[in-house]
Amino acid sequence: MLITREQLEALERSTLAPYALLSGESKGREYPEEEPEFRTAFQRDRDRILHTTAFRRLEYKTQVFVNYEGDYYRTRLTHTLEVTQIGRSLARALGANEDLVEAICLGHDLGHPPFGHSGEAILNKLMADHGGFDHNKQSLRIVTKLESRYPNWPGLNLTYELREGIVKHETQYDLSDSRAEGFDPTLRASLEAQIANVADELAYNAHDLDDGLRSELITADQLDGLGIWQLLKESIGWDGREFSEQIRHRMIRRMLGIEIDDVIKATGAVLEELKPASPQAIQQLPYNVVRHSDELTRLNAELKAFLYQQMYRHHRVVRMAVKAERFITQIFETYIKEPRQLPPSVQQAAEERGLHRAVTDYIAGMTDRYALQEWQRLFDPFTRT
Repeated sequence: MLITREQLEALERSTLAPYALLSGESKGREYPEEEPEFRTAFQRDRDRILHTTAFRRLEYKTQVFVNYEGDYYRTRLTHTLEVTQIGRSLARALGANEDLVEAICLGHDLGHPPFGHSGEAILNKLMADHGGFDHNKQSLRIVTKLESRYPNWPGLNLTYELREGIVKHETQYDLSDSRAEGFDPTLRASLEAQIANVADELAYNAHDLDDGLRSELITADQLDGLGIWQLLKESIGWDGREFSEQIRHRMIRRMLGIEIDDVIKATGAVLEELKPASPQAIQQLPYNVVRHSDELTRLNAELKAFLYQQMYRHHRVVRMAVKAERFITQIFETYIKEPRQLPPSVQQAAEERGLHRAVTDYIAGMTDRYALQEWQRLFDPFTRT
């Protein structure tokens, strides 16, 4: 039995909630093209993202720990995959469009530069007089301009709904101003994009706690005063004595389960009260509908504050952030001072986009490893150029 795109679109109309975005009712692509016979528009979007160079590079971009610090810590790619799994779980339970949520989750971090949030802050500072740098807008640049894969248009030619979901990505870690050209800043993100946002924060909290414990930047004893930690201990019946690797796995797994269930129930209650009849009804609200309960919101805020002080401000993490600032700043400044050091393709891009933006695009696309190697080629006299 073959299932066509038209049948998949009909299935969406018959099974998804009235507030879900439907692929058959998409606002379309910037450049018209015929849709596939056996995939919806949002499924095609997902597949195009998966095959990009930018997506593959996420494997070697920092989440918290630089790649060479160990094989077990999250990278930007594994983070993206975890966000995607959580996003699909939330979308399925809430009657949203899973395919669109998946595509937004897969594309939301494409624009992250090397060395995580430190790298983004540095590039934004260096570009202060030239438009700044924001990884959400950089993700949009990648899918609309920088990924060159088709002869008839720049970028990936993704649907409007996916592009809007990427540019309106916002979490406590990265608040977008949503003012990208072509998107109404008075409208909130779609339900599917809001799901991706919450999935991102949820994944951050769980895997940063997991990596912090694995790396011993934080210890189980330090967590004893936190409400979420006490809740998890009680939930799995751990007496708090010997903290083993298996206990850590059980705690993080249980944390994800509790957090996901809480979002589903809290958001479901809001949707039941509002009874939005269309996707637009959600975007026109003055607040986001996808949320945690008040109790989990409080516990998560307490955990975030703890992680900020004890992990993100840990001297080992700060040392790497300072190194990253030095590497990126020196690479950026030497390119600007003498652009002929740049590869010919980047020199050509500089003529089209301006030198500062072309250099920023080039650096933002680097993996941690490539940035370190480039720094050596530029500044180490014993490294071949």
